[in-house]
Amino acid sequence: MTKPLKKGATYDDLVRVPEHYVAEMFDGDLYASPRPTAPHSRAATRLAGKLDGPFDFDGPGGWLFLIEVELHFGNDVLVPDIACWRRERLPAVPDEPYLTLAPDWVCEVLSPSTERIDRGPKLRIYGREGVAHAWLINPSRQTLEVLAIESGRLEPLEVHHGDASVRARPFDALELELRALWS
Repeated sequence: MTKPLKKGATYDDLVRVPEHYVAEMFDGDLYASPRPTAPHSRAATRLAGKLDGPFDFDGPGGWLFLIEVELHFGNDVLVPDIACWRRERLPAVPDEPYLTLAPDWVCEVLSPSTERIDRGPKLRIYGREGVAHAWLINPSRQTLEVLAIESGRLEPLEVHHGDASVRARPFDALELELRALWS
């Protein structure tokens, strides 16, 4: 859904959204999106699996990955597909229902119903909160867009297509085969 479900919403409104929707708030407006499709979920699952092993404790290490964690930044409530923190900033998973510490990297898997929100208010809020890196993955177009923060905004760095093998910041120590995300 690209129109707000409710303007001037509160967190109580958000928690009343049925569980088969992903509920988020931007600038006081409540949005509810249908749960992701299978290709969307597959791309997010495969990417998290490819990155989590080498970057959590093995290989270059030092990162903590969470899937669909709720983030609270003032009145904004976001649920990225994947979020990741450097362990020096978030050494362990807190026992909390949501986090207020901005991640160092986020990944949004684009769907027709969420692309406008993912590219618009979510990227703006991530930039405002100092998220250093973002990836936008589009399973239907088979693309990976890499963004990095510059002057408080997440700006595009590069776009990768199809079955390319890529090294993308901040995980450029690992070569990622994009075909693994689409299969």
